[in-house]
Amino acid sequence: MIEIKALIDKRNLVVGDPLPSERELGDMFASSRTTVREAMRILKAYGVVDVRPKVGAVITDRRMDAVFDLYSFNTLELNRQTYLDTQSFRELIEVGSVDRLIERFQPADIVELREINDAMREEGHNPTAAQHDYHFHLKLVGILANKQVLEIYRIMQPVMLKIMETGVARMKSNGLNFDEHGAIVDALESRNRLAFQYRMSQHLEAGLALFKE
Repeated sequence: MIEIKALIDKRNLVVGDPLPSERELGDMFASSRTTVREAMRILKAYGVVDVRPKVGAVITDRRMDAVFDLYSFNTLELNRQTYLDTQSFRELIEVGSVDRLIERFQPADIVELREINDAMREEGHNPTAAQHDYHFHLKLVGILANKQVLEIYRIMQPVMLKIMETGVARMKSNGLNFDEHGAIVDALESRNRLAFQYRMSQHLEAGLALFKE
């Protein structure tokens, strides 16, 4: 597998380019067809290659999709520990990045956050309201302009939506979720660090009571 990756780098192969056949790879690396086939299977699982009928192995880039699938499988069950782990991580990002958020946000960001929040309040279908809730927080971390953070939030989307739909969104059908979002945006717009950190921490911890010890 390492040799095949080195070959990809050496030949500067990009997405869509074909790899040599299994026989050619075996001859290149003095390996059996079984060994080459196993290496291809692993690379396919990692999202690096795709084996297509009558074409053979082709370079692809599904690495983030492979991670996404694995994360989704590992978080099929929403329980108290999953909730704690997810919200604690989000607190590190969404509360801990307050200085950078205040430094980088633009008036247009505030407008978009309020529009997303309004759409969430007006949506009567809970799963769709949860989608608006997710996009509110995705937009917020998007202000950080950090691609890796956005990729992590994309990977975490399934469990975040479960929390928002199964827990927080249902509990806040009286509009409390909308009010908390509004207070967060108000604090950001006024550049009030302490208020933002308090409001965001309170918001992220709000659904804990729904999960028993």
